[in-house]
Amino acid sequence: MRGLYARFALVFIGLACGILIMALMVLLVQAHRHFMMYQQQAAAGADMVMFNAHLEQAIVQSVVWIAAGGIVLAALAGLYAAKRMAAPLMAMKAMAVRMAGGELEARTEVRGNDELADLAQAINELAAQLEKQERLRKTMTADVAHELRTPLATLKSHMEAMVDGVWEPTQVRLATCHEEVERLSHLVGDLEQLTQMDSPHFRLRLQTEDLSAIAAQSVETVKAAFAQKKVALRFGAPAQPVLVQADRRRIGQILANVLSNAWKYTPSGGQVEVTVEQADGEVRVVVADTGIGISSEELPYVFERFYRTDKSRNRNTGGSGIGLTIVRRLTEAHGGRIEIDSELGRGTEARICFPG
Repeated sequence: MRGLYARFALVFIGLACGILIMALMVLLVQAHRHFMMYQQQAAAGADMVMFNAHLEQAIVQSVVWIAAGGIVLAALAGLYAAKRMAAPLMAMKAMAVRMAGGELEARTEVRGNDELADLAQAINELAAQLEKQERLRKTMTADVAHELRTPLATLKSHMEAMVDGVWEPTQVRLATCHEEVERLSHLVGDLEQLTQMDSPHFRLRLQTEDLSAIAAQSVETVKAAFAQKKVALRFGAPAQPVLVQADRRRIGQILANVLSNAWKYTPSGGQVEVTVEQADGEVRVVVADTGIGISSEELPYVFERFYRTDKSRNRNTGGSGIGLTIVRRLTEAHGGRIEIDSELGRGTEARICFPG
């Protein structure tokens, strides 16, 4: 039978039955013994007073034996139950102490199929999550330090050269410093957004929106930048409104990030096509470009923080390496998903899907 409640119930029922059986046996043995003694004495002329004395002795001795036996039986049952229950609890306590000391890889053995086993499994899962979060924290700290190092080093070298009189503070050099500051500001802003999305207080302001209208506005916003780079930007949507429960500002943020990537990695003379579709019980925005593409080896990692598919272009594109991470978080917060297909040298297609 599963469960601590059932196991304790069985222990107490067994204990009660054991004491009852022992009581009956003691009563029978003592009654029989004293009855035999009375018969022997009755043959020698004993009267009713002697019978009463034997009956009283039988009852008193039975009570004494039952009490003594009950105490011993209860003690044995209690020790057994306490040992069985305390052993896994002590193991879990030892694991918790190790975790408190920083050993997040510690695990406790899961035995049985009761509440204690469930508790042990839950503690193991907690330890695994803490270990994962600690690993992510260390990775992110190292990534942030790596991302900050280059712009700060550039700023430092430029400032030192101008302070020492090696360089004149020309407009070009000041513009370079300003670009590095903008890069740092963009990185900090992206990190702040990720922190907000990780917070339990993060909420979307959902209302019925026309996805086609949001996509059209996003395309209109970036049209000038695409035209300046000589990249054709096309937009298509159904004639009827494509309604979706969404946070308009966050959807705009998703599309801005995806369009920004398409603009960065599509060379002059290329083409980017944005299409709004409604099919199979969902709505989606498809952004397809004829850019440089992503290799199949790198495609699974594009949503990871600070990951860039081409290390040679890194920060020169102006990105922080967090854009697609934000896109996926916001899309999933809407109950949707983002899919990316790409082929190196042929282009990339991003499908942002939401429940219809």
